[in-house]
Amino acid sequence: MKKEAKTFYPLGFVTLWLAIFLAAPLAIVVAISLGQTVEGIPPYGWPDGPNLANYTLLLTDDLYIASLLHSLTVSSLTSLFCLILGYPMALAIARAPAHRRPTLLLLVILPFWTGFLLRITAWIGILRDDGWLNGLLAVLHLPKTQLLYTDTALYLGMAYCYLPFMVLPLYARLSRLDPALEQAAADLGAHPFTTFRRITWPLSLPGVLAGIVLVFIPTTGEYVIPELLGGPGSETIGRVLWTEFFGNHDWPTAAALATAFIALLLPAAAIAWDT
Repeated sequence: MKKEAKTFYPLGFVTLWLAIFLAAPLAIVVAISLGQTVEGIPPYGWPDGPNLANYTLLLTDDLYIASLLHSLTVSSLTSLFCLILGYPMALAIARAPAHRRPTLLLLVILPFWTGFLLRITAWIGILRDDGWLNGLLAVLHLPKTQLLYTDTALYLGMAYCYLPFMVLPLYARLSRLDPALEQAAADLGAHPFTTFRRITWPLSLPGVLAGIVLVFIPTTGEYVIPELLGGPGSETIGRVLWTEFFGNHDWPTAAALATAFIALLLPAAAIAWDT
């Protein structure tokens, strides 16, 4: 009898890839978080053995708690702004003629063709005191206003950079909805808003949830945008981590903060997996 040919599944390769590039770095960070700051290179060690002192510090120091709460606030509001802006865009693309959808999707992802820092620098040029926006206000004989290094600039930058992460999953969901459902509702006399509220919106919720998670997770740990556009009060987790690692050279505390931060984001990651 001939032996059946074994089907090759690249599960082993995927497991090895995750072990090298995800599990191993995370294990190193956890190990550092259990150590102490010492004089030397690298600036950490375990002279008294592994301990949880750094995690205790996170729970008792107001700086870390405030930065975490601020990061969660920023990411939540950014997700909301992206949803408000992205849903009409995704719905318009999904309802556009089929031959126009690729062009519209290309326009959504077109900013990704430009470097991230270059796009943020462009916003600095727009929002600074002598920038384009204040120049327009001067032409209209309106008073100049402080925009750069404010929460307004922070949320503008966040929404601009992460809006495609909301539009794309929403479009993927909305484009699969059966238009006959909305047509049937209209034939039965339903108002367009009622049709949207009772048919379109409920059926698009998986896309909404996926978009929120895709925006929420990266914006919670964002460093560049708060650093370049936000004010001195925008102490997010990303900025605190940078300060601890490169300013204070307190690698154990920074590693503990990163580990705790990852643990807090695991429920959101689980939601994304289920979606």
